[in-house]
Amino acid sequence: MRQIALDTETTGISTDEGHRIIEIGCIEIENRRITGNEFHCYLNPEREIDEGATRVHGLTLEKLSNEPLFKEVAKDFLNFVSGAELIIHNATFDVGFINKEISLLEWDENLIEDHALVMDTLKMAREMHPGKKNSLDALCTRYEIDRSMRQVHGALIDADLLAKVYLAMTGGQDALDLDQPVLSSQETQTKNKENKNISLKVQKASIDELSEHEDFLSMMKKNGECHWHEYNED
Repeated sequence: MRQIALDTETTGISTDEGHRIIEIGCIEIENRRITGNEFHCYLNPEREIDEGATRVHGLTLEKLSNEPLFKEVAKDFLNFVSGAELIIHNATFDVGFINKEISLLEWDENLIEDHALVMDTLKMAREMHPGKKNSLDALCTRYEIDRSMRQVHGALIDADLLAKVYLAMTGGQDALDLDQPVLSSQETQTKNKENKNISLKVQKASIDELSEHEDFLSMMKKNGECHWHEYNED
């Protein structure tokens, strides 16, 4: 299954107030492995960014003034996510903003749900950990995901953390070695053949070592039961 951990940064918290997306980050997961394939872009929102939002992600209109508009990256973005399952933390927020951006394009298909499935990890986390904090930061702490590189919120960084948190939440031990590449079927067959050709040397015990072993078992038998000795006698 192809999945994509997705996060956005915006100019504010409400599309009703005309706020826009200013960053999109996507991390691809396939067969429960992070593939290294990603989509990332900054966007010019053509409007001021709320001061509170800038404190969160560190982005300003001045920094974004030369970035593309959403309509210029829309096709590439939708092609990247098409047919996948989107993994989003607090999906209502990000989906709402993405759908608002698509609606401004006046396309026939004006919902992200027309292109991909959506799964909300915040809802999942609340069901798994009721009564506990379930922010992305809290989940990183709970599942021991390193977030030391995260100085401010960034869509690509947060998408990467979310991908690792999701794998930890849903796979237990599968969460280990998250960045290991997935071998193709041909590579797997070659690896298996190599393993079969490995010759392991069998080192048998010497007569003296066997004698010392029997003496040790006899000593154990004198001090109580010795099931190993009984097994050898059978």
